Amino acid sequence: MSDATFVSTSPAAAPASAMDYVRLMKPRVMSLVVFTAFVGLVAAPVAMSPFAAACAVLAVALGSGAAGALNMWYDADIDAKMARTVTRPVPAGLVRPDEALSFGLIMSAISVTLMALAATPLAAALLAFSIFFYAVVYTMWLKRSTAQNIVIGGAAGAFPPVIGWAAATGDMPVDAWLMFGLIFLWTPPHFWALSLWTSKEYARAGVPMLPVTHGATETRRQILIYTLVVTPFALLPVATGLGGAIYAVVAVLGGAAFIYNALRVYFSRAGDADAPKDLGRAKAMFGVSIVYLFALFAALLVERVLPLHFSLVGGA
Repeated sequence: MSDATFVSTSPAAAPASAMDYVRLMKPRVMSLVVFTAFVGLVAAPVAMSPFAAACAVLAVALGSGAAGALNMWYDADIDAKMARTVTRPVPAGLVRPDEALSFGLIMSAISVTLMALAATPLAAALLAFSIFFYAVVYTMWLKRSTAQNIVIGGAAGAFPPVIGWAAATGDMPVDAWLMFGLIFLWTPPHFWALSLWTSKEYARAGVPMLPVTHGATETRRQILIYTLVVTPFALLPVATGLGGAIYAVVAVLGGAAFIYNALRVYFSRAGDADAPKDLGRAKAMFGVSIVYLFALFAALLVERVLPLHFSLVGGA
């Protein structure tokens, strides 16, 4: 059942507040989307005017919020079955499903139009595609049909730095796609760590997350595999000159911490019904993963803004 037919069982309440609509936009997710898009914009070799850059970043924020609203509209039925999401505006009866849908569609149109006016047609097209990918491909199709939902669907969250770069230059070089690849490969171990302690809720809601379909042991193994893939991949920006000495240090130290926590999860019984104490390792992995990705993009930003970009590649 989709949100289109979802009817909240909550009693009638006052009209939705501004904060209800803010929550509908998934502000925590939006903050990471905006940050990585901004880094992509700043890392690009063409400087935008401050006003155009601010408009482009705002367009990304609005687009992210629009995708979040459409996700909450469609997923209200399963959100109502999980303790982690039951208080979201739609299942809680704070925002009507039709209002959430209208809000998401209007915000989508505004965000793409703003990007087209402030930046480049390519950036606008990429923003429109990322909204579509998250709201339709991931939310309406992958999330409910395959255990690989977060692997393929992770592409939606990986587009922002490419959008930021395209907003500044109008193209998508290798360096922009390296940032895409970093987020894309980081998403599965990050999200599967979360799913290890929320697997019962996903099972109750009928969502085929990896721990539900393949068990905790396989999930822990996949977390380790993806971590061992993304950490060396994170060093590629050093080879292309996108990342300098500061980035290299952060990538090595952060990667070591990421691998260490993935190994702790792998050799634990996190997610097994009879080992609740081991869930602490999965929660630590989840927290470290957030810090890891943030630190990598922060290093790229610091090297450009201060500037402290000391390339380790000759001629770069």
